[in-house]
Amino acid sequence: MKQKTELRLFLSFLEGSRRFFILGVLAALLMTLCDMLIPQMIRYAVDVLIAGGRSVRPVFFAVAAAALAGAFFRWLSTLMNAKGGETLVKTMQDRLYSHIARLPFSWHMEHAAGDIIQRCTSDVTMIKNFCSEQLYNLVRIVLMIVMALFFMLSMDVKLTLFAFAFVPLIVGYSSVFLIRISSQFQLCDENEGKLSAVTQENLTGVRVVRAFGREAAEEKKFRVQNDIYTNLWMKLCEYLAWFWAFGDLESGLQVMTVVLAGAYYCVRGPLTVGSYIAFISYNNMLVWPIRALGRMISEMSKSGVSLRRIADILSAEPEKLEEGAGGAEYDRKPEQDGGAEHRSGTGQGSGAAGDIAFRHVSFAFGERRVLDDVSMTVPAGTTVGILGTTGCGKSTLMYLLLRLYELPEGQGSITIGGRDIRSIPLRELRGTIGMVLQEPYLFSRTIGDNIRIAGHADDEAVMRAVRTAALEETIREFPAGFDTMVGERGVTLSGGQKQRIAIARMLTGNEPVMIFDDSLSAVDAATDARIRRNLRQFLGDHTVFLISHRISTLMHADCIYVMSGGRVAEQGTHEELLEKDGLYAEIWRLQSLPEEEAEGGAVYA
Repeated sequence: MKQKTELRLFLSFLEGSRRFFILGVLAALLMTLCDMLIPQMIRYAVDVLIAGGRSVRPVFFAVAAAALAGAFFRWLSTLMNAKGGETLVKTMQDRLYSHIARLPFSWHMEHAAGDIIQRCTSDVTMIKNFCSEQLYNLVRIVLMIVMALFFMLSMDVKLTLFAFAFVPLIVGYSSVFLIRISSQFQLCDENEGKLSAVTQENLTGVRVVRAFGREAAEEKKFRVQNDIYTNLWMKLCEYLAWFWAFGDLESGLQVMTVVLAGAYYCVRGPLTVGSYIAFISYNNMLVWPIRALGRMISEMSKSGVSLRRIADILSAEPEKLEEGAGGAEYDRKPEQDGGAEHRSGTGQGSGAAGDIAFRHVSFAFGERRVLDDVSMTVPAGTTVGILGTTGCGKSTLMYLLLRLYELPEGQGSITIGGRDIRSIPLRELRGTIGMVLQEPYLFSRTIGDNIRIAGHADDEAVMRAVRTAALEETIREFPAGFDTMVGERGVTLSGGQKQRIAIARMLTGNEPVMIFDDSLSAVDAATDARIRRNLRQFLGDHTVFLISHRISTLMHADCIYVMSGGRVAEQGTHEELLEKDGLYAEIWRLQSLPEEEAEGGAVYA
C-alpha cells in the first residue's frame, strides 16, 4: 500500500514534464535503433569486401547517414530530458514549498529547518536525476538488449547463449545488492539532513556563537556529525566497491568468453568474418547495458529513499484555513494567499468579535504539562495583562488562541464571542488577531518590506504604525530609510529595533485583537514608556493581551493574570493584587518601578 502511494505521488510529480520525457524516450529509441543498425552495415561491408566484386560505397553513405541521424536523436533526447528534469524540479519544489508553508506550527517545531531544506534540494535533485538519466537509460537498455538478442540470434544461436548466460547472475547479485544498500542510503540521507541542520543553526546563530566564544564548541559539534555522516558513506562505499568490482569481473569474463568462442566458431564454424565483427560489436554494446543495470539499481535505491523522505513531508496534514476543524483543506493558489481579505488594515474581521474565554484549558508537550486548568475571561475592548515566570505557559496560551497549537479534545475550550475557536476557520480567526512574537523574526529584506508584510496597508497606515512603535527617528537615521536592508533575521539591527519593527508590522493590520508577547523586553525604559503612551492612543477599543515581565507594562491593564506552574495563581487589577500581598506584590517589590513610572506615566488608565 505504501509503495502504491509513493508511485501515485511520483506520477503526480510528472504532470507538466511528462511530454518532455516521452519525447526524450522516443528520441532515445530512434537513436538506439540507428546505433544498432550500424554493425549490420559493417558486417555486410566486410563480407562484401572479402567476397569481392561489389562496391561498398553505398554502405559507407548508409553508415554516415545512420551516424548523423543517431547524433540528431541523441541531441533531441538530451534536450527533452533536460527540459523534463528541470520542469520536474520546479513542480516538486513548488508543491513542497506550498505544502510546507501550510503545515501546522507544531510540525515545524518538530523538524529541523536544515533537514527540511535538504529534502527540498538534494532529495529533489536525486529524483530528477533518476527521471532524466536513469529512466532514459532504462529504455535504451531494454531496446538494446532486445535488438542485440535479435541480431545475435540471427547470426549464431550457440554464441548468443554464451553471451546471455551471465545475465541471470547479474540480475541476481544486483537484487541482493539493492536490498543491502537501501537502508544504508536512508541512513546517509537522514544524517546529511542532520548535518545541514547543524550548519544552518550555526550560520543563523553566528552572533551568539561569536558573542559567547563558542567557535570551538560549534566546530566540534559539526565535526562529530560530519564524522558520523562520513563513516556512513564510507561503509556504503565499501558495498559499492564490492558491487562494481564483481560487475567488472563478470563483464570481463563475459567479453572474454564471447571473443574466444566467436573466434572458434569463425575458424571452425559457419560464422563469417563480418558476422564475427558484428557479433563482437553487439556484445560490447550489451556489456554497457548490463553494467548500467547495476548503476540503475543503485540510483533507484537512492531515489526511492529520497521519494520516501519527500512523501513524509507531503503526507503531513496541512492546516485547514477555510473551514473549522474537520473542514475542507485550503486549496487556493499561493498568489491568492496574501492577506488581502483579512489583513487589509481595516480591522473588520468577524472571527474575534466578542468576549474571549478560556475555560479549564490544559495542554502538554508530550509528558511535560505546560497549562493546567487555566480559566480566564477577557471582555471585548479590554486590556489584559499576563505576568509569570519563564516557562509558565503564557506564550503557549496565546498560541492556543491563534491555533498555532491545536487544543486537544477534552482539555477545555477557548471561545470568541461564544464560538469555539475550533469551529472558526483559521483564515477568519488569524485575520482578526495580530501578534508580536516573543522572538521577532525579520526577513532578509528592507525595513519597509518587513513592516508591510503583515498586510496591504497604505502609506498613511504604515507611518501611523511606525510612529506608534517609536520607530520614525530610527528609520530616519538610516541613510536608505525604509529601503535599508536588515540582513538575515535582522542581524544588522539591535534587539530593540527588531521588536519595534515587529510591533509596527502588527499594527499595520489593525486587527481587533492584538497580542504583545513580551514585545518590549529589549527596549530601554524611556522608549518602552513612549511606546506604551502611543499605544494607548492607537488601540482604542481593541482587545489587547499584554505579556510582560515588567509590571510597569501591565499595571494599568483592566485585569492582570499572574501565572505560575501552568496555573492562574492570582488575578485582579494592579491595586487589588498589591493588596493580596502575593506573588504579584513580591515581583512588584523586586522591580525598580519608580524610575519607569516617572518615565512613562499611566498608559492603560
